Amino acid sequence: MLSNTPTHLYDLPIYKKAMEIFALSQNISVYLNHDLSTLKEDGSEDVNIYFSGDIVQQSVSLAPEIVNAELERYSDRKHKHIASLRRLTNLLYKNSYRLERSNSNGKDFLPILRAELRKFKKLQRNWMLSL
Repeated sequence: MLSNTPTHLYDLPIYKKAMEIFALSQNISVYLNHDLSTLKEDGSEDVNIYFSGDIVQQSVSLAPEIVNAELERYSDRKHKHIASLRRLTNLLYKNSYRLERSNSNGKDFLPILRAELRKFKKLQRNWMLSL
């Protein structure tokens, strides 16, 4: 949790869903990394391993963007945080599809992540109307 942040923000449904997505993407990444970290016969690494790190990086940024948008006083800055949140969500969605083409047993969990992202997008639309 972020320091100096009002506790009521942690009770927002969108914030809770962002934290769930972070935990889910982190677990998926750990599972995928185990399969994708082995080198190929020619000594090269699987390019999909980078996408597993990307989903963690993108999901860790969701909650701070929500808090920043909630705490921002000026609407133009608020909209920048909202746009960033939308961009992160779309990148997460796109990278989950990329990872699904990987050679790993963990790819079966990626549809679950996308289902949670769809729920998050619905929450995001409603939340944006309340700002």
